[in-house]
Amino acid sequence: MKKVEKESLLKSFFLFFLSQTLLVGALFILNYQKELQTLDARIFSNMRLCSFSLKCNDFGLDFVPKKKYELYKLYKDNESLSAYFSIPNSKKNSLKVYLPKEKYMQKVEILRKSLFVDFLIVVAIIGILSFLFALYALSPLRKALHVTEEFIKDILHDFNTPLATLRLNVSMLGRETGENPKIHRIEKSVQNILNLQANLRAYLQSHATQKEQFDLQKLLKERVALIQSNYQYVHFTVEVRPLSLHVNKDAFTRIIDNLLSNAAKYNKKNGTVLLRCKDNILQIKDSGKGIKNPQRVFERFYKEQDRGIGIGLHIVQKLCEETVIDISLQSEVNKGTTFSLNLKNIIV
Repeated sequence: MKKVEKESLLKSFFLFFLSQTLLVGALFILNYQKELQTLDARIFSNMRLCSFSLKCNDFGLDFVPKKKYELYKLYKDNESLSAYFSIPNSKKNSLKVYLPKEKYMQKVEILRKSLFVDFLIVVAIIGILSFLFALYALSPLRKALHVTEEFIKDILHDFNTPLATLRLNVSMLGRETGENPKIHRIEKSVQNILNLQANLRAYLQSHATQKEQFDLQKLLKERVALIQSNYQYVHFTVEVRPLSLHVNKDAFTRIIDNLLSNAAKYNKKNGTVLLRCKDNILQIKDSGKGIKNPQRVFERFYKEQDRGIGIGLHIVQKLCEETVIDISLQSEVNKGTTFSLNLKNIIV
């Protein structure tokens, strides 16, 4: 299950579960109040029976002045529950039947426990129903995502034949006409399409579970060698010690390739790109043009240059989220940009 599907499932579950639990909780509170009133009424009824028979197992008996309390009414205080009844042939005293507070609270506690157990059972049922409801609500989204992904995969696969034909014919045309800036621009455009294709493939894959162990230093040197072959005017320096990572290698490689490509593409002539790792933070620092609005670089289709389509860094951010890598940047116009990758969650 993809991250967006898990997020939708959890939100649907908690929305239904919390709303139903709050509603049931309110109903149980009202029911508790009614049950408490019923308990008091039952105690008062037993007190009346006790006043007739004087056979009281739970109640205590006493005599009080007749005018002090209203007869046949239940009183509550901090010490007991009590009621007062008339005594035949007595004009001065009334019979006080009372239940000590401790015994009353024992009965209330039994009532609370019984209702709480019922509440937990109902909440458990609500939890099961909420999960089933969330799965049912998620089903159309999962189908739509699956159809969309399959469509994109088909499109990416169909790109291969025309791109291969285009590259072959451009190469043949270059050999026939010699050095030509128009042909060079076509080759660059084709390469941009290939990079976008690779980015989309990486984005569509599930990177949360497909993990492998590899060495950071070795990978960086390999990717730098590949990128540097296309940008001879940029000097790359790798100051990274051997460090073992456990993460999806293809996704991590795509992140590095995008950052290195941008660092070289938007660098100045004879510029530098420095890769270093300190305190589990991998930094990619360039001496390029810098970014005017660093807070917007991860937005889809945002770009400050004519080159590219503004989707590379957006995909980088999504890949970082899936591989649990925190990414941040600092940039200053005409001085350069530094991307920082926090690798603490993927270091072995």
